[in-house]
Order: sequence, then structure tokens, then C-alpha cells
Amino acid sequence: MNYSVSFPSGTVQYYTAGSFATLHEIVDTDDCIVLTDNHIATIYHSLLAPYRTIVIPAGEDHKTAETISYITDELLKYEAHRHTTLIALGGGMITDIGGYVASIYMRGLHYGFIPTTILGMVDAAIGGKNGINHKLQKNLLGTINQPQFVLYDAGFLQSLPLEEWSNGFAEVIKYACLFDKPLFKELEQHDIDYYRGNQTALNKIIETCADWKNKIVLADERETGARKLLNFGHTTGHAFETLYQLPHGYAVALGMMVACQASIEHCMLDASVPQRLQHLLQAYKLPVQQAIDIPKVMDVLRMDKKRNKSSIDFILLTEIGNAVIKPLSTEEIQSALVSFSHASHS
Repeated sequence: MNYSVSFPSGTVQYYTAGSFATLHEIVDTDDCIVLTDNHIATIYHSLLAPYRTIVIPAGEDHKTAETISYITDELLKYEAHRHTTLIALGGGMITDIGGYVASIYMRGLHYGFIPTTILGMVDAAIGGKNGINHKLQKNLLGTINQPQFVLYDAGFLQSLPLEEWSNGFAEVIKYACLFDKPLFKELEQHDIDYYRGNQTALNKIIETCADWKNKIVLADERETGARKLLNFGHTTGHAFETLYQLPHGYAVALGMMVACQASIEHCMLDASVPQRLQHLLQAYKLPVQQAIDIPKVMDVLRMDKKRNKSSIDFILLTEIGNAVIKPLSTEEIQSALVSFSHASHS
């Protein structure tokens, strides 16, 4: 199914059952450049052979200003101009950095995403957030700018290691916690191996999550209200990701556990919910415990871009399928981290 969504900053065409082989039907392949990472370039060497490509090292460590400089140099070598289309082929790191460089090169190129991971398909490639990391803070530098298209090719998922499936399902579980109690119950009835072996069920899950993301972004593209809900698990999760070099989904899983601890105290969340979430995360091979240095975590959180003068907007659950935005003081966040740390050692 193909459809378009018109955001304030631009219209995105979604090709949900597409194929890389049909790219020529979407863009002028004689005037496009593919940005990807070295892992994908190696696995899909023959697929990419006809295209001008820019290959960067895989991994969050390379989502930096130095990499932007390298990509810019390569675009200049290819004589890329304002009507060239940049195609970001990869996971969340590639779509983040690809959207960012396309937003600033010559004040803006046409660009599109071909996500190759579940995380990319359900979250990172949707919504127009693009960015790079600073040494002290994830995604500190960025833009909100929509791609012209997002092309889904499920064939790319077949080459994913198990860790990347888990990484993506952390975001699926996030949507279930926030908005979709039936989805939460469905996920509880299965595990990650079920979806790895059932393409139809997986496609349904991906479409459901993409719909939720688009609905929220349509209502609040620039994150002044409802879009903040999508940060559930991400505030402390980003700190864990930075400090402990964890995959994004693993860090978000831990962040959701912290948020549940805070939700018990500040939103009267039933104590059974963290237990259900813990079992669900474990079924999708995600961590639920982590030894943390609380003062160091707090140091990172004080640099969080969502911080106000004396608080940070935290996303808390009132129940499965319903969340609220609540400012928490540093003392209240630290208390939740202490509770999480105690639970990790119990």
C-alpha cells in the first residue's frame, strides 16, 4: 500500500510494500546519490554497484560533525547540486545523519529514506527529525525536515542479526505502552522468534507503529506538546546509551523501566505494570537491568535538550496505553534512578 502524509514542513510519500529494485520509479537514478554504511555496502555490493555511493563507518560513534564533513566532501566530488536526491539506505544512524546533511547541504537537497532495520521502519525514518551527536549529548544538533519519500523493502530485514531485531522491538514496545493496549497484549502472546518467522504479522506490527508515529507527528511536528510522548524511555535511555555504549533499543528498554519506577510514585501506576513490561522486554531479548553510576547519569541528564530551568519533561504511564507529560525535578529523577538501581541488584 502506498500513501502520502502532508506535514507542515512537507509531504512524504510512503511505499510500504516496496522494493529497492523499483527505486527508478521514484527518483531519477542518474541524479541520485546513496548514503549507506560499510556493513550494508559489503552485504549489498552488487545491488549498489550501479549507483554513486557514499559509504561511512557503521555505528553511533560516527554520527558526528566529522562524518558530516566527510559526506559533504564526497557530495562535492560528485558535483551534487540542489536538484540531486540523496538516499539514506540503512538503520536509524544512517537516516538521522542522511536527513541532517540533506537539510544543510546547499540549504537543502531532496532526499529519501530506505530503512533497513525494524527500528528505522517503525521510528527513526518517520517524523522528520534528523541529527548528529555531540560528545556529551545524543542528537544535540539537528533539524526537523521531512524526506520526500520513505521506501520499505522487507527483504533487507533478512540480513539483520538477532540484536538488531531486539533493538527495533524496543520501539514497538514503546508504542504499545504509550498508545495501544491491544498491541501490548498481542506482543505478550508472542516473542521475537515468532515475528522473525512470520512476515505477515511483522508487516502488520510495522504498519501499526508507523501509523502511530505519523498521527503524533501530524498533531505536533515540532514537539511542543503531544510529540514529547514519543520520548518515553528515551530521557534516561539516551544517557545510558552515551555512558555505557549500549544499542539504542537496549538503552530505551532500560529507560522504560526507569520511567515505570517514576510512574508508580508520580502517576499511581499499578505495580503490576513494571512486572509485565519486564517480562515483555525479556521475551524480546532486551535488558531490564543495568549497573549505573547515578551521579554520572545525572550529569548527562543536566545537558538534556528537553531540560527546563529546574526540571525535565518526563513521560510517565498512568496505565498501559496511556501516558502523560510530567516535569520532574532532578531530585525526583534521581529517586527513580535509585529505585531502578535497587531493582537491578535485587
